[in-house]
Amino acid sequence: MPSALPLADPAPLDGSLPHSASVGAAERDFGVYLHVPFCRVRCGYCDFDTYTATELRGVKQSDYASQAVREVEAGGRILSDSGIPLRQASTVFFGGGTPTLLPAENLVRMLQAVRDTWGLTSGAEVTTEANPDSVDADYLATLAGAGFTRVSFGMQSAVPHVLATLERTHDPARIPLVVQWARDAGLDVSLDLIYGTPGESLNDWRTSLEHAIAQGPDHVSAYSLIVEEGTKLARQIKRGEVPKVDEDHQADLYELADELLAAAGYDWYEVSNWSTDVSHQSRHNLAYWRSQDWWGIGPGAHSHVGGVRWWNVKHPAAYADRIRAGVSPAAGRETLDESTRETERVLLLSRIRAGIPVASLAAGARREVAGLIADELVDARAALSGSIELTLRGRLLADAVVRRLLADRP
Repeated sequence: MPSALPLADPAPLDGSLPHSASVGAAERDFGVYLHVPFCRVRCGYCDFDTYTATELRGVKQSDYASQAVREVEAGGRILSDSGIPLRQASTVFFGGGTPTLLPAENLVRMLQAVRDTWGLTSGAEVTTEANPDSVDADYLATLAGAGFTRVSFGMQSAVPHVLATLERTHDPARIPLVVQWARDAGLDVSLDLIYGTPGESLNDWRTSLEHAIAQGPDHVSAYSLIVEEGTKLARQIKRGEVPKVDEDHQADLYELADELLAAAGYDWYEVSNWSTDVSHQSRHNLAYWRSQDWWGIGPGAHSHVGGVRWWNVKHPAAYADRIRAGVSPAAGRETLDESTRETERVLLLSRIRAGIPVASLAAGARREVAGLIADELVDARAALSGSIELTLRGRLLADAVVRRLLADRP
């Protein structure tokens, strides 16, 4: 089952936000995340807040769009009542789970609720995640016609035995089909890959990368497999049924990804993300890394507005009960102090290529820069121009870079 929610302060039943959340709001971007917590099967590595049909405790997937719409509408009222200026959504992201398990009309209805409540900026980025076996050409055309601009396919691998270990159900041969259908509909395409699966060789990973690149996506994400406690995969590794994840091998796989993607014309802009150009970077995810504001809709969804962070109850049944009762589904929240916000700023901005302005760092962190350059963790030319940009070695050791930049903080 998914991991437990963090412990924090109780959230008010009316969802109201403190005055501090409104400070500087007009200068921050606003996005909306809609979590669809349903999957046909639970993959053995997955620790996300997702549920199969047998885990729903009487909740109907067919009721979910109406529940999400009600939370969107409530969110608009809460922001207004809390004195936070109205901002149109510049990005909307449907994640999961598998959002495309729902009928396309349900996703369209939820997007319309966002449009009616907050509005969308001109050229807003609207993305949905999708499994390759959960959509067809008509489905994608319906989304595009309603204002979706982008689809992110969970490809993960092109190698059958790797997909089997991950318990992914799609046929790799379907990837070219769904990419072409998305192109025909006028949607931008991202392909999501996972590397470091137990038993995945360097050649296996090369096969997956080459297959992904051959489709000509606008964007590629490549995430290292993290074995989360409590998952089926963690139990399999503990019992010796599958080999442990080898971090050195994962580093080799990452280097191969960067090499092949760069050769194919993809530039990295975040440690795990590459795009063909700036216009195809994931603006929604960049908003997370830049600590902008977003409202999360659905079970287990997280939100952040002006240093106030909260998260919803996890189970769809508990979520439905809260929505039915007309109270906030938030389970807990925290207001970040200045020290925590600075720590998170360094942690998140260090991951993106645009980097951290050296001048914005504390004095102790600035003294670390020369050593980071000498250790080939930070690009010297970028640093001398005033920005912390990770080298390839630095990306592999990003956590160590952050620790050094934060070493003098309490």
